[in-house]
Amino acid sequence: MEGNRDEAERCIEFAERFILEGKIDKAEKFLNKAERLFPTSRAKELLERVKFTQQSGGNEGPRQRKTSTSGPTSEPTSTKKETPSSEYNKDHVEAVKRIKKCKDYYEILGVDKEATDSEIKKAYKKLALQLHPDKNKVPGSAEAFKAIGNAVAVLTDAEKRKQYDLYGNADERVTHTHTQAHEYNYSRGFEADLTAEELFNLFFGGGLPSQNVYVRRGGRWQRTAEHHNHQRGEPSNYGVAMQMLPILLLILLSMMSGFFISDPIYSLQPSSKFSIQRKTMNLKVPYYVKDNFHTEHQGSMRRLEMSVEEDYIQNLRQACYREKNYRETLFWKARNFGDRDLYEKAQNMRLSNCEQLQNMQGVH
Repeated sequence: MEGNRDEAERCIEFAERFILEGKIDKAEKFLNKAERLFPTSRAKELLERVKFTQQSGGNEGPRQRKTSTSGPTSEPTSTKKETPSSEYNKDHVEAVKRIKKCKDYYEILGVDKEATDSEIKKAYKKLALQLHPDKNKVPGSAEAFKAIGNAVAVLTDAEKRKQYDLYGNADERVTHTHTQAHEYNYSRGFEADLTAEELFNLFFGGGLPSQNVYVRRGGRWQRTAEHHNHQRGEPSNYGVAMQMLPILLLILLSMMSGFFISDPIYSLQPSSKFSIQRKTMNLKVPYYVKDNFHTEHQGSMRRLEMSVEEDYIQNLRQACYREKNYRETLFWKARNFGDRDLYEKAQNMRLSNCEQLQNMQGVH
């Protein structure tokens, strides 16, 4: 249960954003999900206020009243007209058609099988802006948008990518036999932990969460909690033994490879192992290394310090986003409950991480 706390917090953040945008139904959906993952008083409080808002008419009320007084009732129906096919953007149509013809995630994102995480994320961002349903109204754009979301989620997760490279084609063939001939199967046997919209918001709302200890090569974006065991049922004892054999071999290989994996070079937080403080030459960012740093690290100091500064700025972006989100939540509460003190608190709130980020970017 404790392991779901971070996911529940992320759901609450999404809910608060939807509340500010007036999307009460979506906010309720994420708050209910947060309660299922890890119940908190914060989620319960927001859920009660959302339900109260819905009962009293919510944020949609004024807009509905405006449209009802501004003209006849035929106006809303006119907005529901579908866009004629001749008005679709040609690039949008071609993009959706291309995605539907793709056979694997690499082809969907337009990258080769040796592509790095940064290349995959760059390809996703380009396609996401083109295929987002709010911008692309071509029929099938929603499915294509989900497809690129699943692709980037799987290919930027080291364990899932490894499994996909090994079994992706087989899973795709099996899945295809259970679907209709003309149904577009965007998951292809491998699904992301987040929805396509949540992935989009993470990529374009401040980046993915980063960790405190980093390795420059091999596993920079890997999560430590990659323990997803998929049980396939319980056939005969012989079948179970045969299925367990590859898993045991993988475990054995993982244990053996652990002896050859070196510790991270640096950490942004001090610890008993990373106790020696250093600062980068350019931005004076503090970081911590081990006692044997000078003998262990033989690479370029310039590249190392660029990595430190990049990770530090990424953390600041995340902290700045949370500060802004918290301030907007205070404004929303103050307006909805008529709390002047809370409104002044939000107005006078200092966004220290945002200020530090702005100063960093000015120097950088």
